[in-house]
Parts: sequence; structure tokens; C-alpha cells
Amino acid sequence: MGKRSRQGGTGADGSAGPLLEQAVRAVLAAPDEGLDLALDTGASLLAASPGQWQAVSRAVLGYADTAVGRCWSAGWRPADLARVVRRELKPVHLALAVDLIAAENRRHPAATTDRRWQEQLRELETEVWWEGDEAYLGAFAHRHRLDRFALATTLLELLRSWGRLPPVAPVGPAPGQGAAGGQAPRVERRAQGPVTGEPRMLSRIRALLAKAESTEYPEEAEALTAKAQQLMAQHSLDEALLAVGGEDRNAPAALRIGVDNPYEGPKTMLLDAVAAANRCRVVWAKEFGFCTIIGFDADLDGVELLYTSLLVQATHAMNKAGSRQHLDGASRTKAFRHSFLVAYAARIRERLTAATERATSDAAAGRHLREDGTAEQLVPDERLLPALAARTEAVDQQVGRMFPKLVSQRVRVSDGEGWVAGRAAADRAALHGRAGEIRR
Repeated sequence: MGKRSRQGGTGADGSAGPLLEQAVRAVLAAPDEGLDLALDTGASLLAASPGQWQAVSRAVLGYADTAVGRCWSAGWRPADLARVVRRELKPVHLALAVDLIAAENRRHPAATTDRRWQEQLRELETEVWWEGDEAYLGAFAHRHRLDRFALATTLLELLRSWGRLPPVAPVGPAPGQGAAGGQAPRVERRAQGPVTGEPRMLSRIRALLAKAESTEYPEEAEALTAKAQQLMAQHSLDEALLAVGGEDRNAPAALRIGVDNPYEGPKTMLLDAVAAANRCRVVWAKEFGFCTIIGFDADLDGVELLYTSLLVQATHAMNKAGSRQHLDGASRTKAFRHSFLVAYAARIRERLTAATERATSDAAAGRHLREDGTAEQLVPDERLLPALAARTEAVDQQVGRMFPKLVSQRVRVSDGEGWVAGRAAADRAALHGRAGEIRR
């Protein structure tokens, strides 16, 4: 790990810190039409003196503690900040963003951050790779072949992007506010291979979905995905009964999943379909390119796994369906693919809902699905259905607390051929659906 060779984010002569803050304030305050001038002025000040570059480097990593920490306090998380940069800026900005997150993370022992936070840091591959803070900017410039002015401009553009972010509803504690260590392990995006400490049921679901994505046979993909949903439903039912028995005191939790263009509306419909079938709720923040999913932890795990897999399968089927043209030769591929994905999501909703209802009915009758996929007959537990109703009510209440003002948006289609093809693809891949509403 690199050395923290700085004091208060300023250079030894005391000038670099105030200079950096002055440049950042000017860039943040600049209107869009005056941004280029503010960037040029600020970058010129920071890059002007080679002798001051090491002091600027220390000041930058010191300022990261403030800039990044402000985002944490406003409800943002590591994956969110990276997503903002990917949407708005360039790969070099993302590399710089990851480093600033890594630098700020030195303030927080792992025990003070929750498991999802730690997983996001691992996913971003945050690492303090530089030898000392005074050498950071020089090393970054060398690594990315930037001169001092270009690097200073990149830095100010990144800090402007983060500095203008509004508060969002938190989906977990910020660093230092307590680690949610009692929650079941999960990953922010499905990783390759087994996940340490993951429940066996989720490991099996992961394996089934990986096979469904890789097979060339639609019927096999359908069977594998349907079995994964069956196991997800059983896992959720088991968790509900554990809670009734007092062995699980978890309240509803939340996570955010990125949903970007193209076709962000239909993708959100697909996520909503998966979430609804697994007793979760979805709230779409279109302006930020993410959805917040609210539910109990074990259900959230399954929703992300299944949504990611179905999106892979849907995209493969959509691309295989090819492009389309109007009679006059103009492209109608966008309308076709939009309608394709809406229909796919609608059909998935139908099939997933039916699978969940079957699993619930079987569980209420005492028929239990083991982790290996075989069934066993148990004594029916009359506490199950009231427990599920209570969990649904708890999720709805949590949504109301997090998002007191919501509106619905209906996604429309304009290409009949795309609709038919999308439903057929959903039948081949797995599941159920009716055109649904998305909460925003």
C-alpha cells in the first residue's frame, strides 16, 4: 500500500491545497457555456509549475477524502460513482476515479464497511498502487501518457461530475456507520466461479444460469432457467420460515443495479419482472442510469443473478433476430428491438410469476425442493403464507420510506414483428409476462 505522505491535503509550501480548491470551486460554479474557460484556467494553474507538481499530487489525494466522502454521505456507493463516470466521461477519467476511491478508502478499516461495499471495491479492483502520494500524479500521467495540463483537465472534469451529484436514497450504511455483517454474502455483479461463503442454493442457481447462458439449445436454456427460478423461490420460502422462527431478524434491504441505454426502458421492465416474481420492488432513476431494488437480502441475491442471466439471453436472441427495414428501405431495427425486449420482459413476467406461484403452492402443501433439485415431502407449515404476506408488507413500507413520491411510466411498443419475436424468444429462454408498469 502507498504511503500517506501529506498533511491536510496541501503541499509543503501550503499553496497547492488552496490552489486546487480554488480551481475546483471555479469549475463547479461554471455554467456549461463557460466550462471550457474554467477548465483551461484551472488546469493551467495546477500544471504551471513542475516544481509544485508533487505538492499538487499530495493535495489531490487529500482532496479525494473530501470529494469522495461527500458522495458517500449523499448516499452514493463505489459502483455508483464509477457508473456516473462511465456514462459521462472517458476511460481515463474512470481510471482516475478508481484511484481516488482507493485513496479515500484508506481511511476506513474493512470492519467499518458492509459486505456489499467491499464487493464493489473488489469489482472495481481498487488498489493503492503508487509508492507515495507526492508521486501519484506523475506515475498516473506516465501510465496513461498524459502531460500535466491534460491530467489536470481530466481531474477537474471528474471532480465537477462528482461535485454536482445530488443526494440519493441510501441503500446501505456509509463507511464508519456500521457494517451489515449479518447479511448473507452476495456479489454486486455475477462473478466467475464460486463465491466464498455463498449459500449452496445460490451457488447452484449461479451454476444453472451460467449453463443457460452458454448453451446453444433454446430448450435446454429454458429448462435450466426455469429450474434456477424454482430454486430461487424455494430459497426465499425457506428464508421466510426462518424469520418466523426467530432465526433471521433481517429487515428489507436495497441494492442498485445499472440499467443503461440502449433500450433502458425495456431492460428496466425485465428487471421489474424478475423482482416482482421474487417479492421485490423496483424504482427506476432514469436520469442516473440505475434501478434501486428493495427486498429481503436472499431475494435480492437471486434477482440480480437471474436478471443478469436473462439480459444476456435476451440480447443474444435479439441480435440473432437481426436487423429490420421498412418497405422503403429505411431502418426499423431500433423499433423492432425495443418491441422485442418489451415483449420478452412481458412474457418473462408471466412465466416467472407462474413458477413462483407453483413453488409457493408446493411449499404450503409441504413439498420442499432440496438444494440438489430433488423434492421431499414435509409436514405443511401454516405459518408460511402469513410470513410471506408480512414480508411483502415490510418491503412495501420500506419503499414508502425510501421513495415517498413515485410515479408510474408505461413502456409502449411500435413494432408488431418485434413483439412476436420477443415473446417467442422468452418462451425459448424461460419464464412469463404481462405488460407492466415501472416505478420511477
